[in-house]
Amino acid sequence: MALSASTRAPQGGGSSDSARSPFVRLNELLAPHQPGKPLISLAVGEPQHPVPDFVGPVLAKHIADFGRYPMNQGTEPFRNAAGAWLSSRFKLPRPLDPKSEILVLNGSREGLFLAAIAAARYVGPRPGKPAILMPNPFYPVYGAGALAAACEPVYLPTTVENGFLPDLDAIDEATLARTVAFYLASPANPQGSVASRDYFTRLKSLADRHGFMILSDECYSEIYTREAPGSALECAGADFTRVAAFQSLSKRSNLPGLRVGFAAGDKTFIGMFLELRNIAAPQVPVPLQHVATFAYGDEAHVEENRRLYRIKFDLADQIIGNRYGYRRPDAGFCVWLNTSEIGDDVSVTLKLFKEAGVRVVPGSFLARQQPDGFNPGAGYIRLALVQDGETTAQALHRLVETLG
Repeated sequence: MALSASTRAPQGGGSSDSARSPFVRLNELLAPHQPGKPLISLAVGEPQHPVPDFVGPVLAKHIADFGRYPMNQGTEPFRNAAGAWLSSRFKLPRPLDPKSEILVLNGSREGLFLAAIAAARYVGPRPGKPAILMPNPFYPVYGAGALAAACEPVYLPTTVENGFLPDLDAIDEATLARTVAFYLASPANPQGSVASRDYFTRLKSLADRHGFMILSDECYSEIYTREAPGSALECAGADFTRVAAFQSLSKRSNLPGLRVGFAAGDKTFIGMFLELRNIAAPQVPVPLQHVATFAYGDEAHVEENRRLYRIKFDLADQIIGNRYGYRRPDAGFCVWLNTSEIGDDVSVTLKLFKEAGVRVVPGSFLARQQPDGFNPGAGYIRLALVQDGETTAQALHRLVETLG
């Protein structure tokens, strides 16, 4: 069935509560209660692995650069390093031009937010109300970006039936005709599903036919236990037209506080994005870009990072087993558990906190309710396996003992 007005979320995404930060809502949910055991948080996707050894020395070497304003485009060494890393990591149609096709970001969240506004300028007028499409559940900044760009957020349910990726065949032509941008997360947050080359190619064909931008959030691409995920840039054609990929060091290098990422792709879009950032976005401090330059030239710490996550997913395989619809995700560090047979996701979250001292996120907080009342995140809880192996094992044992 085509996704039409009758199956779309209303403008603004439903209730005012659903549009708020899921973590603020979680804090309010748990505030009246005390954890039943010493607290272990698996709620926030904040990597807890050690900060790489090179960070301190590189910062110290370039400390004087805090005394000048950075350029919004990014330093030449950083852009060169990001471009070289993309070429070595992915099978690109050609190397990207660091001068015109790569743009430093103050963390990918800032970039993903402002990209919606840049996309609206790039695409221009649409027939009818301009729309920005996104998976549901999704990273909340997508919806915020759509609203800031004066576009209607259109939520595309991602369920076990469609492999936890938006069903491209279920989007009607009228919606595609007014689409400004399509946010895609691959690897997906929270389910860890990965778009295939065929999926990226089909999405690119839709973007070319209807003239919208693909905003590909690939921030989890380096956390995987089997096959390395691909990139939308691999299927973007020789000029990367209508495709921008977003990367970050938060997950790849355990540097969520560094706030350095980048966007890469369509030269015209990147140019318009830079014009917007020149007046509306914080610059990225030069010493931090030096750290990022070093990080993109080093794979040893990234492989060690993957090894630590593999250990934790091995633990999840052993401890959770076949309970709660568990499956080892293709990538990312989140576990998406179906606990609907035990109770609704909010009640299960409260139970785990009050009885087991384990903090998780209700799936319904990460999604938006569709007009028919269906919330694709309802009945699920999200676990972020960011703690060390011993702490993760303890949390998973408590979870199984509590939920049965």
